[in-house]
Amino acid sequence: MPYAAITYRVRPGHEDEIAGIFAGFRRVDTPEFRGEDGGIAGRLLGTAVFLKDDVLVRVIHYEGDYSAIARHMAAQKGVHVLEEKLAPFLAEPRETATPEGFAAYFRNATMRRIAELTVDTHPEGEPAA
Repeated sequence: MPYAAITYRVRPGHEDEIAGIFAGFRRVDTPEFRGEDGGIAGRLLGTAVFLKDDVLVRVIHYEGDYSAIARHMAAQKGVHVLEEKLAPFLAEPRETATPEGFAAYFRNATMRRIAELTVDTHPEGEPAA
């Protein structure tokens, strides 16, 4: 089950305020998300948020079609509340109020995955490198 990471550039020195915003985040109404055809396209398994200096990273653990996650998240009230509260702490403003704007930011802020190691891919019985 894959992971994805979304980056945010934030103004340093506001770590506690940003942590407070994420601590009060309202979770999505359902972990299942739908594709363009309306059918189930996957499921959100978990998220984690990390902050260091001016970089905030949200890690998403999911199964299914990653491209459908942005549509799902853009429709969530809690996401828009978080975006409004986070806006004063962003290094660069962004447009996430519309589904299209949110999807564009989500797509452009996704980090390139260069490795993903899980217990499922562990080569049992092979010597450690």
